[in-house]
Amino acid sequence: MDIYLHNTRTGSKELFTPSRDDEVSIYVCGPTVYGLVHIGNGRPAVVFDVLVRLLRMTYATVRYARNITDVDDKINNTAIETGEPIQALADRYAAEYRQDVTALGVIEPNVEPRATEHIEEIIEMIDALIERGNAYASQDHVLFDVPSYDRYGELSNRSLEDMIDGARVEVAPYKRDPKDFVLWKPSTPELPGWDSPWGRGRPGWHIECSAMIKKHLGATIDIHGGGSDLTFPHHENESAQSTCVNDGETFVRYWLHNGMLNLGGEKMSKSLGNIVTIRSLLERERGEVLRYALLLGQYRQSLVWDQRLLDQAKASLDSLYQALRDIPDAGNDTASAYAGTAQSDYPTAVLEALCDDLNTPKALAAMHAIAADIHRANDPAKARALRAKLLAGGWLLGLLDTPVSEYFQGDTELDAAAIDAMIEERTAARKARDFERADVIRDELLARGIELEDTRDGTRWKAV
Repeated sequence: MDIYLHNTRTGSKELFTPSRDDEVSIYVCGPTVYGLVHIGNGRPAVVFDVLVRLLRMTYATVRYARNITDVDDKINNTAIETGEPIQALADRYAAEYRQDVTALGVIEPNVEPRATEHIEEIIEMIDALIERGNAYASQDHVLFDVPSYDRYGELSNRSLEDMIDGARVEVAPYKRDPKDFVLWKPSTPELPGWDSPWGRGRPGWHIECSAMIKKHLGATIDIHGGGSDLTFPHHENESAQSTCVNDGETFVRYWLHNGMLNLGGEKMSKSLGNIVTIRSLLERERGEVLRYALLLGQYRQSLVWDQRLLDQAKASLDSLYQALRDIPDAGNDTASAYAGTAQSDYPTAVLEALCDDLNTPKALAAMHAIAADIHRANDPAKARALRAKLLAGGWLLGLLDTPVSEYFQGDTELDAAAIDAMIEERTAARKARDFERADVIRDELLARGIELEDTRDGTRWKAV
């Protein structure tokens, strides 16, 4: 099935074809690790996780890299404020990030390069840019010479004048042009630094990703992803320096950018101070609920993050698990069993939605249509087949990977056997027309976090 993706560079939806037959390379910008990440950082992790799942279903080889920025002024400043060693702080928050996105159902990338492990490659790339006349050394700094690259602004579709007017451009005495950006800067003794031809120092942010991409994925990659806030200047600068160092060779064939999460009418960001960390949300909600909420919006659009979104996600996820629960003892109980199966095993409607520029809202609607068909199915064999399709679709979306009994047990102090025993007692009381006792049992279960639903097929329960 053909995959169509919206390419930021062209501003249009395009048929995706990898540069090599049956092999895809994809790089996604990861976090700068100086604190717990917010749920906005979780959106690209989840969005591109869905894309990688789709690509792995379609192509034999998918090489996926998601980096860690572990040398940065924000990290340095936080370490100085807290008194924690800089590298220890970066290591700790890199581990916290992995823990958080794993809770969102995100599969590990093939490689997770860290900037501090690629200093040699960064220095080599900067040296090559100087040799080509695209960079220059000045007052212990090295800067990219923006006017030397006549296609600068092509990705973000901005003129040089727009960039000066619309961005915070540092005017510094070591710059030939205000638009020039730093590739290498000097480090004082208390800051991380490495020896280089230009003195002891550390890399600028943009050159880090270019060097890591070239080492792990090559000069040209198929897909580069990240948040829309990275389009300019980060990705614009990446594109300029990588294209120049590779003598004009295409750097990225498809640029993909996800929209921002909005909280209180503003973009969620640490700089604005209006963030909600993934860790704090996980104290109240399952990671799967958070993931479902992130998938409720089309990835390129902004998404309002509020309690209503979470309530909708939880109710919708409950209904999908209920459909699985209605067909017990039907074989596989979690979506992970369908990883790597044949394309024909996945539900067509879900596939079609995801192949259309990752239309996750439409894919989720298709999942609920399958759940509705399960409820209507009179033939047990058909119901089991539909259940398998629902789980397979769940794998593509990164959902339905909790055993059904565990999902409905939730955080209740009662185990499933104890709940079932109380339901049996209540059923017996109702048959004996002892409705007072039946109500007492219902109320007791509700007080302990278990909600009952009486249906024609019997009594169901779920943790609330």
